[in-house]
Amino acid sequence: MSLSKRQYGEIPGYPEGHWFENRAALSQAGVHRPPMNGICGSASEPAESIVLSGGYEDDEDLGNELIYTGEGGNDPQTKKQVFDQQLIRGNAALVKNLLEGVPIRVVRGASHRHELSPSSGYVYAGLYRVERYWQDRGKSGFLIWRFRLSKVGLKGAFQIREPKEEYGPTKRVAAIVSRIVRTTALANRVKQMHNYTCQVCGVRLETPGGPYAEAAHIRPLGRPHHGPDIITNILCLCANCHLLFDTGAITIDDDLTVTGTQQRLRTVLGHHIRADFLQYHRQCYLRPEEYSSPDTET
Repeated sequence: MSLSKRQYGEIPGYPEGHWFENRAALSQAGVHRPPMNGICGSASEPAESIVLSGGYEDDEDLGNELIYTGEGGNDPQTKKQVFDQQLIRGNAALVKNLLEGVPIRVVRGASHRHELSPSSGYVYAGLYRVERYWQDRGKSGFLIWRFRLSKVGLKGAFQIREPKEEYGPTKRVAAIVSRIVRTTALANRVKQMHNYTCQVCGVRLETPGGPYAEAAHIRPLGRPHHGPDIITNILCLCANCHLLFDTGAITIDDDLTVTGTQQRLRTVLGHHIRADFLQYHRQCYLRPEEYSSPDTET
């Protein structure tokens, strides 16, 4: 389907809480167009919408936060994984949502066991943002791709809405780009310890208001990672390296060598990085052949 036919964000006339009798009604309204697939998207474009319908055993629904299982590899009858998932099609589309900051429509179906699900049909649950993705072993022992989504507009994160205008020969299209900025006293302390210099590339970004760096948690905070907000779990990175680290494009070995390079992570006295956090981060982005066999003990 061409990008020109895709529609992101809210669909006029169908506000949050709107109920649909079936998938055909969802599709006709444009809220979720595929008649079967749980993800509306392709590898080359961000996804428009997803449906929670109880099809994957590893899904976690916390209401305003979702730990969503990617598509593929499951038996539709038993809802169990029967082979590894790949980062293709709809799964790759969800990564595009993260990289491009495009929100996604979420729909809950009656077969999705949650207090917010309808007793029949489907209900539009609002817009969510993809915040992180990683690879994991599911309950059935196969590799799955997991995506953490949070509801758009919640308090607790400072959201900057920046108008972005694209100009063409015959029209101008307006869009919204959002950035989520979090800060803690510990994060600021780490940045100060490194003099706002990236530990990976060594760049120190200067702005009219002073130097800029970002604090990256190695083992992410919150569910399902439960990483601690402590100095040994925080890196000082530039915006570029932070993105590469959070998407698994770069990882760090126990000897502090940065993946695919001969350079080591920059360190300063008093800032120790725990190896178990680095190991956890690497495991989230390992290729299937690098995983050990599932534990077969009962």
